[in-house]
Amino acid sequence: MIDTHCHLTSKQLLPRVGEILADARTAGVRGAITVATSSSDSRACLDLAREHENLWCSAGIHPLYADEPCHWEEIRAVAEDPKCVAWGELGLDNHYDDPPRSLQEKVLTEQLAFIESCEAEGLSKPIIVHSRQSQDDLLAIFRESHLEPSRFVFHCFTGTPDEARRLLDFGAWISFTGAVTFTKSEEIAAAARLVPADRIMVETDSPYMSPEPVRKIRPNQPEYVMHIARFLARLREENFEDFERQLDANAERFFGIRMSPDDDAESTTQ
Repeated sequence: MIDTHCHLTSKQLLPRVGEILADARTAGVRGAITVATSSSDSRACLDLAREHENLWCSAGIHPLYADEPCHWEEIRAVAEDPKCVAWGELGLDNHYDDPPRSLQEKVLTEQLAFIESCEAEGLSKPIIVHSRQSQDDLLAIFRESHLEPSRFVFHCFTGTPDEARRLLDFGAWISFTGAVTFTKSEEIAAAARLVPADRIMVETDSPYMSPEPVRKIRPNQPEYVMHIARFLARLREENFEDFERQLDANAERFFGIRMSPDDDAESTTQ
């Protein structure tokens, strides 16, 4: 298994990263992507990814960090490293008023232009999307860009089946967190049933949203992605081993990664 979205540089997880990754391997989770939220966090994520085998990172500005300095040259430097496998997470967040929507939109516009300029120079990566209460706004913006729809993954999907269909019609991928396992998440579960097998991924988004049956355990961490995968396999009436292999293949294909067969090895490549 691969946890395709976690935040290992968060203060809840960073002091215990070695232990957390060891626990994940014991549980069968052999790889993870630690996702950036700011310019400085992009660098921190890369530094961490370089220290561990089967750990990768992203580079980008989260909408809730839009009020922090945006150093695009630093983000590009991170993105040029082979350990960086995605842009983001980027997008809009309509749940919070701070940073204001106008600033979120400004940074998103700059970020998409920056990505397009990098792509024009041959630096191409998939894009991790944060879309809390903003999915349709983002789809309108992405349709105006020159970025290929199949390169977007809408992470932490918590919408309805109709919202999932709009993402799929656009051409994007959908990733599910522990939210799909919650008792009152019937709409999310219904959406998860209709996502094609070759466009679905799973993630913890740790340290947030621990899934059932470990929902009361804090913080969430990568090993718990197994619970999400098992829940989805049962929900979709699929054999778990087959579903797990499909999830691994999806993550490797989308992010262009290949897990080392020696999953106990640790690297300090600089």
